Amino acid sequence: MSNRKLTLLAPARDLEVGIAAIQAGADAVYIGAPEFGARQAAGNSLEDIAALVEYAHRFGAQVLVTLNTLLHEDEYPRACALAHELYNIGVDALIIQDLHLLDYDLPPIRLHASTQCDNRTPEQVLRLQQLGFRRAVLARELSLEQIQAIHHTIHNSPLEGELEGSIELEAFVHGALCVSYSGRCYLSEVLMNRSANRGCCAQPCRQRYDLLDKDGNEILDDNGQPIHQRYLLSLQDMDRSLHLAELIEAGVTTFKIEGRLKDRDYVTNIVAYYRQLLDQIIDNSSCLQTASIRSIYQYDFTPNPAKTFHRGETNYFLHGRTENMANWQTPKSTGEKVGKVLDTKNNAIRVQLLPDIILHNGDGLCYGDKGFAINKIDGEWIYPNIRISEIGEHIIGTTLYRNLDHEFIRSLRAERRIPVDICFEAINGGYRLTIGGKSALYETEHQPANNPQRALQTIIQQLSKLGDTHYIVNNIQVYANGELCSEAFPYFIPTSNINQWRRELTQVDNDEKN
Repeated sequence: MSNRKLTLLAPARDLEVGIAAIQAGADAVYIGAPEFGARQAAGNSLEDIAALVEYAHRFGAQVLVTLNTLLHEDEYPRACALAHELYNIGVDALIIQDLHLLDYDLPPIRLHASTQCDNRTPEQVLRLQQLGFRRAVLARELSLEQIQAIHHTIHNSPLEGELEGSIELEAFVHGALCVSYSGRCYLSEVLMNRSANRGCCAQPCRQRYDLLDKDGNEILDDNGQPIHQRYLLSLQDMDRSLHLAELIEAGVTTFKIEGRLKDRDYVTNIVAYYRQLLDQIIDNSSCLQTASIRSIYQYDFTPNPAKTFHRGETNYFLHGRTENMANWQTPKSTGEKVGKVLDTKNNAIRVQLLPDIILHNGDGLCYGDKGFAINKIDGEWIYPNIRISEIGEHIIGTTLYRNLDHEFIRSLRAERRIPVDICFEAINGGYRLTIGGKSALYETEHQPANNPQRALQTIIQQLSKLGDTHYIVNNIQVYANGELCSEAFPYFIPTSNINQWRRELTQVDNDEKN
């Protein structure tokens, strides 16, 4: 396996969520433009996208913008003009579906082929490479063997050496699934006149249906009950967190989290979860690295996908068809399993909790597509915020799930810092300070120190104060006249000078792009 950079790609509903994703560990984020993105409810202004670009580039992270709807004929000039505006504010790539857009005068920006392009065969991905695409977002429905076949084809094509660069493979690893092939679903348009390929899917796959035979008779389930008004098309969410190493071996270099309508809490939790998993793989490999600047992360929580929006999990078709891809009981977030209902009395429910489960007042519990909040807890007894008569005795024996954990949500804070080496040198005519990749020379006279030991301590202490920046100290070295100072520094420097020099080299340059 050759040396490769791995990208953890996160969704950004807006500027706030994009910043949270980068803080939690994303190497790149994808965000909707003011129009022409495949989520009508997730458009963003150019000003907000520009701010996200500036923020992301501090960490060497990228911003990708979705222009991935099918366009009407009169929309192409406007979409092309928007592409130029996005290029001018520093966006790193555009994600598109409509290949006719290539016939227009696009800026020299990286193009990624949306999963809406139906990228599920070697021939399709090779064609996209020949058209100039630098990345293909693979169809969610592909198996590991199919992904490997695509990777093998593009790297053994006779055109490989003639093209600017190999097309990268991006695969979804987490989030909501479409019951139809991406880009090939017309159910919403047919039933509700809302086209998914125009960014306004009404999600009919999350609705209730009856299951009938060809004569219109209801089909019975294993318990002899009619399959009536159940969520027959509602798939569970994808979770391929246990298969990242396999995907890397198959040729995937970008790991995509679905969810451009998801909130900050969800994105922070899921990004942190996959960041830790990918870093473990990278740390155990000599040929893999992060696509953004390798950073140090501080999480005030333990990442857990079941703690935020969670419909259950499936690896989908990664190793062939699997059972229980759908949840007929509810299309909503079920969260984590907490225990089983043993009894009810008055207005309380007695629950046998699973080990390590601790409930809190205000937590949300659910069963099927119904749920309630906890008003009070007394041992095994839970007092819901609705009447027991609304729940019914049938709940005895039912498994409960927690879809809102207040304490966990309150703890969701992530902080990302870039480790830097700092070198401070006394040279002829002044001092040189180097922090990370930045260096500056300060011309000033050397003043002898009355207390050389304290002078060295002061320099190290003041240069270590990076708390209000994106950096964290990895190592500090101080030199005088070419010699490393381990115990003393011969010159006195006012603390204010050291602080000013440190601030100048750690402040963010808005034009900087790492």
